[in-house]
Amino acid sequence: MEYFDWTSSVFHSVPYPVTCTTRGADLTQDTVVVLCPPQCTQWRMSVFGTGVYAAVSSICGAAVHRGILGPAGGPVRVHRLQGRHNYISSYAHGIHSQALSHWTASFSLTSRWSHFDVDTDCQMDIAMVIDSSSNIGQRRFNLQKNFIAKLAAMLRVGPIGPHIGLIQASDSPRTEFLLTNYTQPKELLFAIKELAYLGGDSNTGKAIMHTAETFFSQENGGRRGHPRVMMVLIDGWPSDDLDQAAMLARESGINVFLVSVAKPAPEELSMVRDKDFMKKAVCKDNGFFSYPIPSWFSTTKHIRPLIQRLCSLDGLLCSKTCYNSVNIGFLIDGSSSVGDGNFQLVLEFLAGIARSFEISDVGAHIGAVQFTYEQRLEFGLSDYSNKDDAINALRRISYMSGGTSTGSAISYTTQNLFRRTGPGRNFLIVVTDGQSYDDVRGPAMAAHKQGITIFSVGVAWAPLDDLKAMSSEPKDSHTFFTREFSGLSEFIPLVVRGICKDFTENN
Repeated sequence: MEYFDWTSSVFHSVPYPVTCTTRGADLTQDTVVVLCPPQCTQWRMSVFGTGVYAAVSSICGAAVHRGILGPAGGPVRVHRLQGRHNYISSYAHGIHSQALSHWTASFSLTSRWSHFDVDTDCQMDIAMVIDSSSNIGQRRFNLQKNFIAKLAAMLRVGPIGPHIGLIQASDSPRTEFLLTNYTQPKELLFAIKELAYLGGDSNTGKAIMHTAETFFSQENGGRRGHPRVMMVLIDGWPSDDLDQAAMLARESGINVFLVSVAKPAPEELSMVRDKDFMKKAVCKDNGFFSYPIPSWFSTTKHIRPLIQRLCSLDGLLCSKTCYNSVNIGFLIDGSSSVGDGNFQLVLEFLAGIARSFEISDVGAHIGAVQFTYEQRLEFGLSDYSNKDDAINALRRISYMSGGTSTGSAISYTTQNLFRRTGPGRNFLIVVTDGQSYDDVRGPAMAAHKQGITIFSVGVAWAPLDDLKAMSSEPKDSHTFFTREFSGLSEFIPLVVRGICKDFTENN
């Protein structure tokens, strides 16, 4: 591993030469200028993330991906950052960066000569829902336009940066432009300037519902894997209910922020339909997603703090990724042929899969069923709300011993473990070491029709035909087999990657 001591002050002004494969993890300074050699694009460089890169990434590869460097190489400023979850994959400037669930350190990059105070770390799809009701009036509507124009300018919209679309809330919501209509700052600012005031009721709930239903779809420019953010501005209070709309937004993985300007005065509270509208509208009522501003005449100082919230990957609790959104059921063969020692290896294998996911009351969930001729629900999907408790419960499962009726076990699990959700959310990992005494095809097909994706993991004498009959399509990527129980651990990253691939393709 390369390691450079860049603590000497001389390197603050003179770029330090690095190779195409030098990683962010090799840095010792919080900020340093390095000199990348030419022709790094001809190397196979590992890059993880977009805008913010995992420290295991090539610095020069990330700089090419970011658009800061070309084939000729050159100086680039590297900023060391804390680790994070969910590094986003994207293709830019000839480099295909990879996704990564978590890494302990990160870095971002700017041009050596860049000292502009702008945000370079925001990869969100952002829907701005603005107030165009009679409450706000023409004058304050123009002030609102100035505010969102300044915010949009500082967000640094671009092909691999944030994308912004806009909806006006009035009697009925009106989509003014979609996420991909304007990906250059000048075009976006001109579109905001040209917005016409509508008037009418402040039906914010209708606007949130309209935005949550279709705005972030791929057909409308939503990018797969990019966090979804909805910033709702409201002058005063809404004319309609927000409950159902806000619930749909949360279930759709949209992080709703409510920016309220000129909140109701005490003497106006009697006119407010729902006094808790701010708590109900946001992604989570924890103070992070609610942003009150006293007046439209004092908004400028709030732009940067608001951007920091909108672009905080770690703070976006409603983002749906495979790591925080799936329900995973483990169907465990407890037959006599497994044996107690091998049964413990199976549990460790499943614990390794579970450890990759963010298990919580609002995140991923796991549950387990053990089977012989009989079935036993070990714990349900909602029984444990944190990762440590769930994994400990998995490891405490006691070995049953008995025969093997895998088909009946699949039917039991389908009916008793999973609840109906959208496609790509429910996953069943079946681990068995032998042939089932009953039919597996019918129960597996019924599970597939219910939206459950099945991964079959066979050991020892498990017939390949049965494994493929149970697994989802494509069969080859959902079927695993090993002769020895000790070989199960090799499948952990493959199963996790398969779950995330299926989730991403369906959400």
